[in-house]
Amino acid sequence: RWARGYLPGERELGPPHLDRSREDPYLAGAVARTTIKTGATSQGTTRMKGDKIIIKPHHERAAAQVAEIALPEIVDNAGRFVISVAGESGAGKSEIAAALAVLLDQHGLNSEILQQDDYFVYPPKTNAAVRRKDIGHVGVAEVHIDLLDDNLERFKKGDPRIVKPLVDFDADSIGEETLELGEIDVILVEGTYTTVLEHVDRRVFIDRTYIDTRDARALRAREDQDDYLERILTIEHDIISSHKSRADFIVNRDYNVTAIEPND
Repeated sequence: RWARGYLPGERELGPPHLDRSREDPYLAGAVARTTIKTGATSQGTTRMKGDKIIIKPHHERAAAQVAEIALPEIVDNAGRFVISVAGESGAGKSEIAAALAVLLDQHGLNSEILQQDDYFVYPPKTNAAVRRKDIGHVGVAEVHIDLLDDNLERFKKGDPRIVKPLVDFDADSIGEETLELGEIDVILVEGTYTTVLEHVDRRVFIDRTYIDTRDARALRAREDQDDYLERILTIEHDIISSHKSRADFIVNRDYNVTAIEPND
């Protein structure tokens, strides 16, 4: 079994654990870079075309801690289940969602990942240009949140398929795809503003600011890391941090997870 790395003072949680003997495109090495260009993986998860993620042990650790608490509830749930994973740019949303998908698969649960990035009004490079022209454009209104919520509602009601946007990062375009959901038990929806979605059963919030995530953002290399971007990230921080109170799980700066009791 692969030996997971832990921060000082942490303990290894019991099952569920990530089995490295499985071949999975998301987890081909502790810091493997994965580029998904076809939109689908063996886990049934979808990603914006041309997107890149890097899975590290701390992402897996956070996912395992969420899964340890959430799995019994998912199994006992009579219907389909939705988990959101939210946080600021570079916080590890995609990575934790991907690691959760692997854990769900190991427990016989089929999952699908929906990315908020696919639901932006403009494709990524165009959206960046619009932001630079008018910084007031930054915020929840940049995203078709209602459409994303509608897709989740249809899933929860038992629809066998949904039609959703699909962004091609390299081509800077937005197309669409049909997702077959007949065999899907859980949707993992990840993105900066996904905590505000209504048709969600459990919300994961990564409590790492844009200052904490500077290195991760530079490694991802989606945008120029300049002063203007810092202004944008400051605006996003003010918006996203206000959503924290809705979370059921808080992932802290060290990627340890706290489950929030209803009266906390």
